[in-house]
Formats: sequence, structure tokens, C-alpha cells
Amino acid sequence: MSKINNAEKSVATRVAEAVIKKRTRTTRVFPACPFEEALNFTKQIFSFGSGQPVRRLSLFDHLGKSPDSGPSRQLVTNANKYGLIEGNYAAEQLRLTTDGVKAGDDEIPQRDQLTARVSLAITSIEPFQKLYERFKGNKLPAKTALIDAIISDGLEANVAEEAVDIFILNLRFIGLLQMLSGAERIVTLEHLLESLPALSLQKSQFSESKPYVPRQTSAQLMTTEQAKFETVCFYVTPIGEDGSEQRKHSDLFLSSIVEPVLEQFQLKVVRADAIDKPGTITKQIIEYLIRSRLVIADLSFHNPNVFYELAIRHAARLPVVQIVRASDRIPFDLSQTRTIKIDTTDIYTLVPRLEIYKSEIANQVRRALEDPDAVDNPISTFYPNFKAILSDAN
Repeated sequence: MSKINNAEKSVATRVAEAVIKKRTRTTRVFPACPFEEALNFTKQIFSFGSGQPVRRLSLFDHLGKSPDSGPSRQLVTNANKYGLIEGNYAAEQLRLTTDGVKAGDDEIPQRDQLTARVSLAITSIEPFQKLYERFKGNKLPAKTALIDAIISDGLEANVAEEAVDIFILNLRFIGLLQMLSGAERIVTLEHLLESLPALSLQKSQFSESKPYVPRQTSAQLMTTEQAKFETVCFYVTPIGEDGSEQRKHSDLFLSSIVEPVLEQFQLKVVRADAIDKPGTITKQIIEYLIRSRLVIADLSFHNPNVFYELAIRHAARLPVVQIVRASDRIPFDLSQTRTIKIDTTDIYTLVPRLEIYKSEIANQVRRALEDPDAVDNPISTFYPNFKAILSDAN
């Protein structure tokens, strides 16, 4: 690798040290994933063992996953923290708790199932329980108000925003966040149970949580060019011509959702039309796809360029967060990869849910950044030893 001058090294060193500092291990007093994902894992346990205790090794062999991988260990840890299972990631057997069975078995009465889910996802998790008791019956507050409240209740500030994101997603999944009188409101359990005949619970899709394993970045070996990409999120999106529906869509998502979410992670969002370096645009796009710390891919409109660029990022086995308009069908090859659906039916549907969409994206971004090596996509699943590398990226 070529030598870098002292000034360049100084800039690169400061950026690298800041990156390492941000990636120090954090102790959480709440599960590190939304309840929906932990519940999906326990449903796999229930299905595999018909509700009986299962051997951990046999279960993960059945799921086609390594029992000792970071994602597998985190699945067990989060399900245990939610009170869904007994047994940790080193246990010989995993056993569903009584409430874990109630929460995951769709054959039991829905009232019992909902009561169990509320208990496990909200009231049994101390930071979530305090927030819920403070705000239930009211309109969902601004996210900053929730963060201030959870800190005042004793949670460490460095994990407050993550906790609030997961809290909001849990409320939404179990039905405690409902659209009433034109606004998202946190309802009581009694209200939830009374609304059962008209309530339609969201269907889950199996998705693994990502564990926290700090990425070791060498300040001495990082160039200024590499340091720049460490602070970049490349936004892959259908851009279209000026004034087109695709351009208006991309501009709206960029300014109202993507950029506000990425601010908390101190990442600069770059879209292809904003690349200001001279040279071949295709070459530069590929460079951003392979070097950027994060990519957010918008699958709306089924734009062929987006899928082409997403395939390059998948081949590089680097973290991606996928979003899409709710009205667009997700192609079969990507249907098993978690994609955040955003309802853009009309302004009255979109605006009241903006904060929820932001929390959902922030949750996925946070976990992608905390463990960039634990990437799941069709290529990594079927060809685990395949990885495309930019020869001069190191």
C-alpha cells in the first residue's frame, strides 16, 4: 500500500479513532432487536419441537444456520431476554416459556395471545414499561420526547435512541399503536382487547437479529479516501428525470426519511446524482457501492438500475438496508430479505407514520453498522465463501 503524508494520516487517524470509539461494546438492559424478530425465532422452535424442548444444535441444523455464529447466538439471547424461552446460547436444550407458547401459538384464543405479547414485549421490559405507563392513552410523542423520558427514567443516554426505536416497533407490532382520529396513539391493553373483532395483526417474516461485534479499524492503515467512505451512506434509488414521479418520490424519501434517520449515525447520504468527482459515473457508483459503510436501497418502481446496484453490494457482502413502497411487490429472490414497507397511498397515510418508519429504518441501520460482517442476502446464504472485493480498497 502506498505511503500517505502526515496531514492525510492525521485526518484519517482522527476519523478512524472516532469510528472505533463509536463501536465500543454497549451493555443493554433491553433486548437488542424488536419483539417480532424474537417471536419469529420462537415460532421456529415451536414448529420444530411441537412445543416441546429442543436440542439447540438440532434446531439450528434444521434452520440451516451455524449454532455458534453471532446471529444465532443473538437470536437465542434476545428470545431469552424477552422471556420467550429458557436457555442461553450455550445451553444444550431450549425450552419455550408458558408465555412464549401463548405468544407464538396461533391456535390459542387471541385475547390470551395478545395479553402474553403485551407482557413480554412491553410490560416485562423495565424501560419500555415505564415509557408505556407514562404515555399510554395519548398521541405518540415526538421521538425526542420519548428519548428524554427514557433517560429521565434512568436509562443510559448512549442507548436511549435505540431503546425508543425498539419500543415504537414493539408497540406497532402487537397492536398498541393505532391510528385514531388522524394520529398514531398509544392505546391501553383494554382498548386493544376491545378492538379484537376489527384488529388485524401484522404477519411476521422471519428475520435474524444482528449481534454487536465491534469492527476493528486500524487508524494507522486507513487512508483519507477510505476514511471518507467510512462516513458515507450511499442511497440507491430510482432517480428519474427532473419532475418525474420517480424523482419526486426519491427526493421525498431522501429529505423526509433517509437523511433525518442517518443524522444520528453521523453518516452523510450520497445519491448518484450528487457525486461531484470527475470521471465515469458507472465506475464511481461501483466504488461507492463497494466502499461505502452502508447502502440504503429503495426497491420502489422495480427500477432495473437499483437491482443491478443492489446485486453488486450483495456480492461484496456488505451491509444493506432495503426499503420499498408498500404498493410494490418485492421480487421473489429478495422476499426472504427483510425490507421495510412504506405506505405512500396518500399524504394522510404517510405523514402520521413517518416517525414509525424512521424508527424501523434506524433499527435496521444500527444493527447493520454494529455487525457489518453478519450480512444475510441470497448470495451469502447459498455461496457463503463468495465475496467480491475492490482490489485497491485496502
